[in-house]
Amino acid sequence: MNSVFVYWDNSNIFIEARRHAEEREAGPDARYRVRVHFENLFRLAHADREVARAVAAGSVPPELRQLWNRIEGLGVEVSLFDRGEQARGEQEVPDRYLQLKMLEDALDHNGDPGTVVLLTGDGAGYLEGSGFHSTLERMHRRDWRVEILSWAHACNPRMREWAEENGIFVPLDDFYWSITYLEPSREGHELALPRKQHDLDLSKRESA
Repeated sequence: MNSVFVYWDNSNIFIEARRHAEEREAGPDARYRVRVHFENLFRLAHADREVARAVAAGSVPPELRQLWNRIEGLGVEVSLFDRGEQARGEQEVPDRYLQLKMLEDALDHNGDPGTVVLLTGDGAGYLEGSGFHSTLERMHRRDWRVEILSWAHACNPRMREWAEENGIFVPLDDFYWSITYLEPSREGHELALPRKQHDLDLSKRESA
């Protein structure tokens, strides 16, 4: 199968985007004004290939739900989880949800694997045989091609090294200006201008 299967851990991607905004943007409060441009990030993930399935999970407050409506319109299955469920772990539930979807697709397409494109740098749980890294290894052993998209310094080193040896690692740092934009300052605060996303150049994007 030549199709791609995209799995998107939004919380992991967004949190590190805020750190990059502090370092790379001019003007005050950039970390609070930066937003992920869903359309460009999704295109960076599938790189204009046929998408068999795309699943995104996040832990976001309800007032941001409208932002996800745009990506649902692109054909992405979106599941949002309540940040208030502290007893269950803020990020544990979205992570496990995505891993379950990855394993489901691996079983459903066991005889015709495609390319798994994972947007996260979270490699936790590997030593216990769980987590994203272990799930990717299971899929790779069944002939799935593997691509990881993550901020370079936020990606688990073991998982990144494995991806570079067995598939493709795409550092989001190289596409920062295309996959993020800045909102203007809130009224009553020091003025800072918005910034639009740049055009996305896929010529720098490797594929498995």
